[in-house]
Amino acid sequence: MMLTVVAAILERDGQMLIGQRRPGGSHAGKWEFPGGKVEPGESAEMAIVRELHEELAIEAAGVREIHRYEYAYTGKRPLLLVFLRIESFTGEPVNQAFAKIAWAHPSEFPRFDFLDGDREFLIWLASGSSQRA
Repeated sequence: MMLTVVAAILERDGQMLIGQRRPGGSHAGKWEFPGGKVEPGESAEMAIVRELHEELAIEAAGVREIHRYEYAYTGKRPLLLVFLRIESFTGEPVNQAFAKIAWAHPSEFPRFDFLDGDREFLIWLASGSSQRA
């Protein structure tokens, strides 16, 4: 069975929130969008609300899927990556899961070393497709 992973697109003043993975874990030092695995019995929307609460101590609302695709890292089972735009949230993001977090404009993303699995989304984002989503 394919593992579903959700990623949150949080925007503020034209910037998006990204996090850097902690040293010692898988893909250490890589940048990603906040999120994680969908647990049994959860919808993608439920999972992203839970993950944002756990990782950033915020309460997300207005969750809307904007993009999805399958990706497989070498030697791992395939993932279904689901990107969800968060229309609003309460609270100020507090880093509880990453080496560091940053607000960055998408034009700055090329200078961050993102997870390979996120690259297709970054290309889609740069194409302007997200404005139509």
